[in-house]
Amino acid sequence: MDLLCGGAMGRIHSYESFGTVDGPGVRFVIFFQGCPMRCQYCHNPDTWDIHGGKEISVSEVVREVMKYKNYIQKGGVTITGGEPLLQMDFLLELLSELKRKGIHTCVDTSGILFDENRKDTYLELLKVVDLFLLDIKHINSEVHKKLTGFQNSNVLAFARFLDEKQKPVWIRHVLVDGFTNHPEDLYATRDFLKTLHNVKKVEVLPYHAMGQIKYEKMGLDYPLKHVNAPSKEDIQRAREILEGEV
Repeated sequence: MDLLCGGAMGRIHSYESFGTVDGPGVRFVIFFQGCPMRCQYCHNPDTWDIHGGKEISVSEVVREVMKYKNYIQKGGVTITGGEPLLQMDFLLELLSELKRKGIHTCVDTSGILFDENRKDTYLELLKVVDLFLLDIKHINSEVHKKLTGFQNSNVLAFARFLDEKQKPVWIRHVLVDGFTNHPEDLYATRDFLKTLHNVKKVEVLPYHAMGQIKYEKMGLDYPLKHVNAPSKEDIQRAREILEGEV
């Protein structure tokens, strides 16, 4: 899939002015529009369409961020989506402006668009990102494809690239009963994470069905309507496995 270009213009879905779960400290969270993946447990299907959201300039986004500069001094800005790397040119310019203003920057990505042939572009990205939140959906590539529509080779390659460049990463893993909570897969994920030296934190995110109403409003079938949220015991076990405690 081609990256969306267009200089200083991009498409934004929404903002969250007081985020506390998307990186360190209090953060201004920017939701980019557009995502190539179709994760079965996605709770933001309204971010999928690259032509949705609002077209906006970098300067307009920065002005919005700066309204909250006093609140995010010990936090920063997190860019999520959708998939932020789908709008790479806009992303680079926005992050560059935020860094010029001394703001801590974080990008939440699946890594699915990583391209070994465009490393120069990704090296530019690393210059303006302080922290990546990398979502590893599933360690098994074929199951990953069933869950998201894509195999995971780009995701794992991106993880290795960030490790090679010693860029700090928080790993995120959504725990879905019957899909991503099998012990053998969790141990395999942990074994992969052990090969990396830049992982600062591992987060287990419990699946929830709060996005189901969005599917209904959009006339879409919700694929996991019969899946329950994981138990506290499952969540704790997953955390212990991924963090290497068992």
